[in-house]
Amino acid sequence: MKTNTKFKALLAAVFAAMFALFMVACSNGSGSASSASASASSESASSESASASSAAAIENPVIRISTTTSVNDSGLLPYLQPYFEEATGYQWEITSAGTGAAIKKGETGDADALLVHAKASEEEFIESGYGVERIPFMYNFFVIVGPADDPAGIKDCATAAEAFAKIAESGQVFVSRGDDSGTNKKELQIWEAAGITPEGQDWYVNAGAGMGATLTQAAERQGYTLSDKGTFLANDANKTLTILLGESDDMKNTYSMIAISPDKWPDTNIDGANAFIEWMLGDEASELIANYGVAEYGEPLFYLLDASSSASAASASASASSASSAS
Repeated sequence: MKTNTKFKALLAAVFAAMFALFMVACSNGSGSASSASASASSESASSESASASSAAAIENPVIRISTTTSVNDSGLLPYLQPYFEEATGYQWEITSAGTGAAIKKGETGDADALLVHAKASEEEFIESGYGVERIPFMYNFFVIVGPADDPAGIKDCATAAEAFAKIAESGQVFVSRGDDSGTNKKELQIWEAAGITPEGQDWYVNAGAGMGATLTQAAERQGYTLSDKGTFLANDANKTLTILLGESDDMKNTYSMIAISPDKWPDTNIDGANAFIEWMLGDEASELIANYGVAEYGEPLFYLLDASSSASAASASASASSASSAS
């Protein structure tokens, strides 16, 4: 009887110990679950906070860029776009036309930033109060292209004006953009330097189109035209036409960026415009621009201007636009 009583006592003690261990395990599991739940909640809150912070940092993510056809037709801007958008969180909304039409969008408040290449028109735009500052940052060259057999004999000319004079004298077809673009403005300057008025001549064709379409017409007619080098190399016209004159100092083609002034258009996305300019002058964009075209054409389609002067101009532009926004 005593043995039976001792056995029951021992069994009760074992059950008590097992129950105690079970309760401890449950308690720890509950604590872990609570901790995991709290951690997940914290991470979720942090993520939502980061998203809210990012959204607050970029009030308007869309940057309206009005640019000349050459940087678009050459493929440069489409090439840079995904890199820019990934690096900054902004998005480009690009419209391209001749420089005259591109600048007009800035005058009417339909752009946040310009990327164009007609110095006199750009300076007039700034002086009229539409832009913050002109920031030259890259260049390529204008070139005269034509048939490989060069019927007008311009290949050995010393200047573009001399080449234009020979084209006029020979009566060979010359296709003009005729669209008030930077390239068209340069062409008219060359005709003026040559002392020739080409309008109305049988051999002078006014395309009234962008660079790509003008090159196509010149190729179809086996005529001459003035092009920026980058667009020509990237265009199918290079299969039937060739560069006959270019890369002289008087044929340098400089591109500039301009942020639209918030004094003129208070709703302009000045933060986005400054982000665009800052990134384009940064290391990533500089490397991409310097290498663009090398693999396919054996040379870059665009060259960078002195980085320090461009950066100084960009800093001044950002400061000026910040002051305008604050006032």
